[in-house]
Amino acid sequence: MKVVLFCGGYGMRMRDGFSVLPKPMQTIGDRPLLWNVMRTYAHFGHTEFILCLGYGAEHVTDYFLHYDETRSNDFVLRQGGADVEMLSSDISDWTITFAHTGLDTPIGERLRRVRDHLGGDEIFAANYADVLTDAPLDVMEQEFRASGAVGMLLAVPPQAAFHIVDADQDCYVRAISPASSLPVQQNGGYFFFTPEVFDYLDEGEDLVTDVFPRLAAERRLLARPHHGFWKPADTVKERSELDAMAGRGERPWALWSEAGRPGKRRHLTTSGGPDRARA
Repeated sequence: MKVVLFCGGYGMRMRDGFSVLPKPMQTIGDRPLLWNVMRTYAHFGHTEFILCLGYGAEHVTDYFLHYDETRSNDFVLRQGGADVEMLSSDISDWTITFAHTGLDTPIGERLRRVRDHLGGDEIFAANYADVLTDAPLDVMEQEFRASGAVGMLLAVPPQAAFHIVDADQDCYVRAISPASSLPVQQNGGYFFFTPEVFDYLDEGEDLVTDVFPRLAAERRLLARPHHGFWKPADTVKERSELDAMAGRGERPWALWSEAGRPGKRRHLTTSGGPDRARA
């Protein structure tokens, strides 16, 4: 199953006045958001990625073309660096397709432009590449495969920090409750689709505002509730909070570290450099 990652937006709410990186390339700990999302999918066995590039595409491509495995894996160095033996690996089994989908392209159109890269798979995953979670994507996938629906999204409680005021007709406050306690759910940004989704998608359209209402009207769109860890990085504040968590060693989204998947022993030489993600 292939995973489509939308990583071409400007991310204006992420701007801190200094960095020009696209939002998915903002770092959490010592790796970008995008890498963390990809590692999550790889943990569940999905290592074929299609990156929908736009703003800051060069930052994404350069990162993977010059990927340094030694930053997050144990290794043995010999001959003054001429021979590097990796004791484990992050991305050696990944296949990454880099697709330039335009600067000002809606999400739905980005998806439409990579349709030919999806091949003949029965389903595929998609993601905004800016949200971290510990959701059981394997269970979500199984439920989707058995459902007969065209699309499924992860649904999470409201994340807003503000409080809801309940007042009577005389303006006396009856209750003040956090927004997260409301009996509603928001789009969690993790999706599964069948290729039939393209029958609902016209040129230049958005995914959520144009396609989802059509699917919902025909009862072809499912929402999978998740009440575990889920945190976006839409703003500088949210990214800083995730970065601080990683700095403290609190990474509930890092399911791969808990699973302890063994890596592959392999050799790198200075003539060829570290293994690069296949495009």
